[in-house]
Amino acid sequence: MALELRHLRYLLAVAEHASFTRAAEELRISQPTLSQQVKQLESTIGVQLLDRTGRGGVRLTDAGETYVHHARRALRDLAAAERAVHDVADLSRGHLRLAVTPTFTAYLVGPLAAELHARHPGITLDVKDMAQDRIEAALLADELDLGIGFDGPHLPGITATPLYAETLGLVTAAHPVPEGSRAARPLPVVPVVVPVVPVVVPVVSVEDLAERQLALLSGDFATRGHIDSYLAAHRVRPRIVVEANSVQTLTEIVRRTDLATVLPDAVTEDHPHLARIPLEPPLPTRTVALLGRENAYRSAAGRAFIRLAHDHVLARGYTPA
Repeated sequence: MALELRHLRYLLAVAEHASFTRAAEELRISQPTLSQQVKQLESTIGVQLLDRTGRGGVRLTDAGETYVHHARRALRDLAAAERAVHDVADLSRGHLRLAVTPTFTAYLVGPLAAELHARHPGITLDVKDMAQDRIEAALLADELDLGIGFDGPHLPGITATPLYAETLGLVTAAHPVPEGSRAARPLPVVPVVVPVVPVVVPVVSVEDLAERQLALLSGDFATRGHIDSYLAAHRVRPRIVVEANSVQTLTEIVRRTDLATVLPDAVTEDHPHLARIPLEPPLPTRTVALLGRENAYRSAAGRAFIRLAHDHVLARGYTPA
């Protein structure tokens, strides 16, 4: 009997669920049909791939482990080949699967998606935010085309192309006004002549943070780990009164209170209600990077996005990596 792709997909489903019943439910076929198809595969290659315990459970044999490893790679490469065949070099159509670490949803993804749509409206974009370790695993499994994260130690097979150096600083409300106060109402405009005075940017020492009430990102953000390491290195124990798992939530809280936070400087660049205050000494910079799978096929849509990302970084004047 000739081997067909469905045999590989059926085997992988059983291996993933360690159960014929759950695999059949996912595949939406009957359990007897699934069992028969897997037996046909074993008969075709002449090796037992599954150890059936008799209590509904199932596990891979040693030969099955080896076969599944290569089957996953074969299906991944086949999917990449199909995308390459349908790739359109003139960018009249295409598809890009992108994932970013969560803080980039606050300032980077929006402008990049808008520019991609403006330049190439025929390209569809699938964007996810997830932790960097999940991004790298998804890239290796060919579930993503590109990722945006940070340079540093990576999983084997992951490539990182530096984009820019991300700087972080203290963030407060630009003009804190109590809700409902009379000061919030617009005042008559009176022309006056104001002498030009040099602007002095305040600087806050890291030790001063021990006296401030802070609102910070929650511990599941890599940015929070970066901040905690900085504070610990300077033996500062912050007074954290609010934790949030969303940058947007955090900025809304800060702009309406006297709390301060620590965020990438780029988050506040286009935010009229927030002010940046440099810290002394400054937090160590982090290198933002485009992540990909080594030797992966790069579609025309992917190449266009990479060019666009570099153009955006240059136009915004971000610090070179």
